[in-house]
Amino acid sequence: MTNITRMQLLRGDLKGKKKPFRPPWAIPEEYFVDYCTRCDKCIDACFDELIVKGRGGFPQMDFKKGGCDFCEDCINVCETNALKKIPDNTQKTKEHGNSDSSEEESYLPPWHIKANIDLTNCLSMNATICRSCGESCDDKAIKFDLKLGGIAEPILNIEQCTGCGACFSVCPVQVITLTPIAIENGT
Repeated sequence: MTNITRMQLLRGDLKGKKKPFRPPWAIPEEYFVDYCTRCDKCIDACFDELIVKGRGGFPQMDFKKGGCDFCEDCINVCETNALKKIPDNTQKTKEHGNSDSSEEESYLPPWHIKANIDLTNCLSMNATICRSCGESCDDKAIKFDLKLGGIAEPILNIEQCTGCGACFSVCPVQVITLTPIAIENGT
C-alpha cells in the first residue's frame, strides 16, 4: 500500500505525478519546500511576471504569460538557496588533470522540462497556416517540414528545447504541453 499525502489527495493526484513547475534552478521539490521561505522576492524580481504564488504560497511558473528567458533575476534575490545553480561536475571529469582557472564553470540546466506537441490537433497538421510555436522559439528547437497538401509538420528537436515555455503561451489551440523529463546518469 502506498502512502498518499494530503496535498496529493486535494489535487486529485493520487499517484503523485502532478508537481508544480518551480522557478528556474529550483532545488529538488522535497528540499525546496523546506528551504523556500515564501518571501516573494523571486516573484517580485520576475520582470515578465512568470513566477506566481502557488499553493501554500510557494512560487511556481505560469507559462500562460510567456516564456522564461533565464535572466537569473530570481536566483540573484533568493537568500535561502532554494534557487541555486549547481555546477556540472561531468564537464570537469572530461578535462581530468587540466586545472585551467580561466575556464568558465559549467552548470546544470535551469530545469528538466521539455515541450511536447500533440500533432493530431495541431493547426498546421490540419492544413491551417500556423507557425506560432516555431516563430517564438529563440532556440530554434521547433522547425517545420513541408508536406504535400499544404501541411507543415512541426518537428521538435528535444535536445535543443530548453523548456522555456515560449511555445506554450502562443499556441492558439493549446496543443503544446510542458513536461518534466527523466534525469539521466544522476544529473
